[in-house]
Amino acid sequence: MAGTSSRHDLVVRGGTVVDGTGAAAFTADVAIDAGVITEVGRVGSARRVIDADGLLVTPGFVDLHTHFDGQATWDPHLTPSCWQGVTTAILGNCGVGFAPVRPTARRELVELMEGVEDIPGTALHEGIRWDWESFPEYLDALERMPRAIDVAAHVPHAALRAYVMGERAQGDATADDLAAMCAILRASVQAGALGFSTGRTRGHRDVHGRPVPGTFAPVDELRALSDAMREGGRAVLQIVPAGIGDGQGGDPEGAMDAELEWMVELAAGSGIPITFLVMESNRNPDRWRPWFATVRRVNAAGANLRPQVASRCFGLLLGHQSRMNPFRYAPAYAEIAELPLAERVARLRDPAVRAAVLAAAAASNLASTTLDRVDARTFASLFPLGDELDYEPVAERSVAAVAAREGRDAWEVMYDLLLARDGRELLLRPLLNYGHGSYDGLHEMMLDPITVQGLGDGGAHSSIVCDASMTTYLLTHWVRDRSRGPRLSLEHAVKRLTGDAAELYGLGDRGVIAPGRRADLNLIDFGRLALPMRLAL
Repeated sequence: MAGTSSRHDLVVRGGTVVDGTGAAAFTADVAIDAGVITEVGRVGSARRVIDADGLLVTPGFVDLHTHFDGQATWDPHLTPSCWQGVTTAILGNCGVGFAPVRPTARRELVELMEGVEDIPGTALHEGIRWDWESFPEYLDALERMPRAIDVAAHVPHAALRAYVMGERAQGDATADDLAAMCAILRASVQAGALGFSTGRTRGHRDVHGRPVPGTFAPVDELRALSDAMREGGRAVLQIVPAGIGDGQGGDPEGAMDAELEWMVELAAGSGIPITFLVMESNRNPDRWRPWFATVRRVNAAGANLRPQVASRCFGLLLGHQSRMNPFRYAPAYAEIAELPLAERVARLRDPAVRAAVLAAAAASNLASTTLDRVDARTFASLFPLGDELDYEPVAERSVAAVAAREGRDAWEVMYDLLLARDGRELLLRPLLNYGHGSYDGLHEMMLDPITVQGLGDGGAHSSIVCDASMTTYLLTHWVRDRSRGPRLSLEHAVKRLTGDAAELYGLGDRGVIAPGRRADLNLIDFGRLALPMRLAL
């Protein structure tokens, strides 16, 4: 655009603009007035100027899969996502959240979030003020709080069922139950909910091991709720399908095939946007390909079905700072487990403690049934994360490979690795999205225009892994640093983090750098962009 003589509030001068549309990057000024972009090009004077020479200028990232439902009621910044360039966070995913809620059911919703998303119940109980009951009142509570980034929310299926059905929420809904849920959902969308979410994976359970209410809801219930959501206005249906995450194999007994059948029918018949989670099975890495072929076919006929994919593996970080610690089952380790890290590490370096822990570790792990259980098969899929946060490690870096190369016991190798960096080393255990031992499958998924970027889970999984940094990782690993295979273009990556997500949710006021859009901008020193080790947990 040609420059004008007007004096703007702010001009971001001379940056490399990556505008969120996928178009080639270009050098330009961006003028902002009253929080809105007014010019892009050669811009005149301003009351304030930011020199962006040498920096990328992108739209703020729209993170469509977070779990800040509680944190958003007390934290204006929503760390750590705000550190990762996120300026819009969408809450209420996976069918779990905190509205609507009856006063007598608050504890149950906290226990559900704690079990499903690994968010400490103590923090939720202490932080949430509970100044709402209905979902519109929850939106009002979010609106009242000044904040650094924007938030929006789905209506979560579990909370909706619990509100209407009470103690019967795990069972079948009656006609009256369903009518009440539909009425609440319709009104919630009219009040500003961006959609409705449901979780159907058996792997999601509360702290007592109970499934998420709605996990086994019949398809007819989801059809009715989808109709109610559409009647309330434009909104998105977000689904965690059965089979996804139900164990390391992914899609046990072909559950995803049956899920996709009704999702296709619903998307084709209703016209509503539907996004569903897809992760690559490590045991059957190509299982997703026919699903994507089906989605392409129905979308070509007018549906809007969007697989939601991550930018790195779904896994665990094991170590002395993680809740997942392979030595915690050894009695000798349990004796020192509560010591501060520095003291614990000093004790672990003692030869006598080392011998005692190693002597009991293998037998203790065989008695465990949790995901940090380690045996001979697991050692081949345990990799030191290192200073570089290597989430795409080669097989030669595994604990098993190191042990074989050095002629040592794998337990001893793992013990010594976890003492590196003063006991702060972490071992990555990829569970999904690491088929064939690389990210080649993820690369194909992210190149496919039917997919959307998500699964960062901001606010969740605080004691085993922090995936909220997936936005930064998409730029550092996939655009700049990947060496094991093809990369993504900068323009494609930014579009996935901005324009694509905003378009899916009908957020036409953001996601693209253009006149009339919100001035949610990131200025990025791309060459220095990095993920410090402290953000890995």
